[in-house]
Amino acid sequence: MSVSTDVSSTPITLYCNETPGDALCSKTDDEFSEINSMSSTDFPADIDGSYIDNMLLSELHQMPATELITQFLEISEVGSAHQDALNWMLKVHASYRFRPETAYLSVNYFHCFMLSPRPLQPVKGWPLQLLAVACLSLAAKMEETRVPSLLDIQLLEPRFLFKPSTVQRMELLVMSCLKWRLHIITPFSFLHYFIAKLPHLSPRSKDSILTHSSDLIISTCRVIKILAYTPSTIAAAAVLWVTNQTIDGPKLECFHNKMDKEMVRGCYNLIRQNMPQFCRGKVLDATMPGNCHAKKCCGKGFETCLQTSAEN
Repeated sequence: MSVSTDVSSTPITLYCNETPGDALCSKTDDEFSEINSMSSTDFPADIDGSYIDNMLLSELHQMPATELITQFLEISEVGSAHQDALNWMLKVHASYRFRPETAYLSVNYFHCFMLSPRPLQPVKGWPLQLLAVACLSLAAKMEETRVPSLLDIQLLEPRFLFKPSTVQRMELLVMSCLKWRLHIITPFSFLHYFIAKLPHLSPRSKDSILTHSSDLIISTCRVIKILAYTPSTIAAAAVLWVTNQTIDGPKLECFHNKMDKEMVRGCYNLIRQNMPQFCRGKVLDATMPGNCHAKKCCGKGFETCLQTSAEN
């Protein structure tokens, strides 16, 4: 395992100091599961409609330009190195049992930096790994109550190991590129609200929809084309896919009257096109226990499929 050199000769530090002895915490796995379970299954009984209206408006201001996504996809050098960096982030995310929001934020930071006017050169090798470490660390600091040190977060045998000071400088570069706007709207900002709108479902069924939809959102964030769709669109498409609904069905109408049907349709089709690689990809082994659940339910009916999944 090689050790990188510093990305800058000028000493820069963040507000928090990192030492090799810093640990994640002393919580057991069961305690972690309980914390994540409580935070993910708290369905709101009622949310002020104006709150959702404001989020639908605000999310439009964080969308990257479509031409930037097209230009990035035309870079032939990205390829597998880009996916390897994303896969590593999601595997570490799963290993630490971080919140789903952490996975989405880390990948979003990664992609937004790559789409910036000053991307990493070259776009493979140790610079991509350093970017992946910095983005995952920043996302964890935004969402998690306990965060591993900058050395401890570099697990699962990465090709390169970076000193904390090097990662901190990369964090500053990422934050500067993002104009310090690290708190962004994600599909998870809408997911509970949309699922709560589904009629005639038991709490257990809603929990299953939430789990499967979250898994699907984490998988789709690996596809850079997903950046062309708003977070609310991604959340709506994921719920529709998991519950075996069509874009023209009644479920979309009950989510919110301002949902863009054509945008949801495009996101839904993107999920369908990439579903085979989601279900056989190595990263799914880390993010989705057992078989891939992020797929349409069979013709037996949604309640039957949820019951079968729970029993398995």
